[in-house]
Amino acid sequence: MSAFFSWLAQLPALAQVPIVILAFSVVVGAILFFVEIAPRSGRLYTIIRLAVCVLAPLLILLIANSYTWAIIGAGVLGLGFFYIDYRARKGAGYLFQLVGFLAPAVILLGIGLVIPTIQTTVQAFMSARGDRFVGLDNFAWIFTQPENVRIVLNTIVWVLIVPTISTIAGLAYAVFIDKSRGEKYFKILVFMPMAISLVGASIIWRFVYTARPADQEQIGLLNQLVVMFGGQPVDFLSVSPFNTLFLIVILIWVQTGFAMVVLSAAIKGVPTEQMEAAELDGTNAWEQFVNVTVPGIRSALVVVLTTISIVSLKVFDIVRTTTAGSNETSVVANEMYTQFKNFEQGRSAAFALVLFLLVLPIVVYNARQIKKQREIR
Repeated sequence: MSAFFSWLAQLPALAQVPIVILAFSVVVGAILFFVEIAPRSGRLYTIIRLAVCVLAPLLILLIANSYTWAIIGAGVLGLGFFYIDYRARKGAGYLFQLVGFLAPAVILLGIGLVIPTIQTTVQAFMSARGDRFVGLDNFAWIFTQPENVRIVLNTIVWVLIVPTISTIAGLAYAVFIDKSRGEKYFKILVFMPMAISLVGASIIWRFVYTARPADQEQIGLLNQLVVMFGGQPVDFLSVSPFNTLFLIVILIWVQTGFAMVVLSAAIKGVPTEQMEAAELDGTNAWEQFVNVTVPGIRSALVVVLTTISIVSLKVFDIVRTTTAGSNETSVVANEMYTQFKNFEQGRSAAFALVLFLLVLPIVVYNARQIKKQREIR
């Protein structure tokens, strides 16, 4: 196994990619065939399932180049998974079925989320090299340096402005085009930015904001308009604090389509009987919107606001692509990457923990709202 990986590492990068993809596809295809497609009865299938349950952990653990632990792990994990799967298929016990169903998800969740979270939390209290405990020094550095405080405030500004404007714009657009002729085409126009990556959207808007000297032809749309009306070119991405607002416009442009689609679907789910009853009561269009439509789409509004808020908190691509955090435009996610690139792992982890603490209230609020909706139903 180690010889295979050594041989693979010696190949050119372009040659490694198709080999890795092919190997991954073969493994996934084999597992799906033996577990899902192959006949599910008889001794042959039992032997095949046993082989898959043993060989899969063995293959994973062999990558660590520890044959002893590979054999032990394959024996314990493989036989354990096989026993759980066998008992569940025989209908023996809810516990076996539950464990057999949740085990892959729990393992992946632990490897991909729980363990990195614990490691990052520990690293936030360590030095740059991670060789000594420094307590709260990294957090003190964040909240005592003016530039770092500005970074945190910029992130808060993003999360206050982007969800509010995106949701209002998306809701207004969804209401105005609801049941109109050409509705699907109007939706496509607004939703199109969602099909563009944040890096692509940032490059597009960077050209829009581009400024050249006054004696040269302007290639930026905004500065061309400014010059046409007799003004002087403005470097929109260098003028603080307005440059942060210009960057915020990019995310609003992207997220408005998401808000519009979700809220438009929610509006169509509002019972027509309620709208007709409100109309018979003599209410005007605004009163129907406030008293009938908004309460009817409250759960969708919560989902849209919380989703866009989380996207705004962890925004990285836009800032990195347009300004790289210069001119007081940096945010927590960008600074986390910057510190990591500068080999300041402790400070990078501290920024990551601050970002986690900022996201946590939004996630908790969203979970509570979902719980309330379930109780109502």
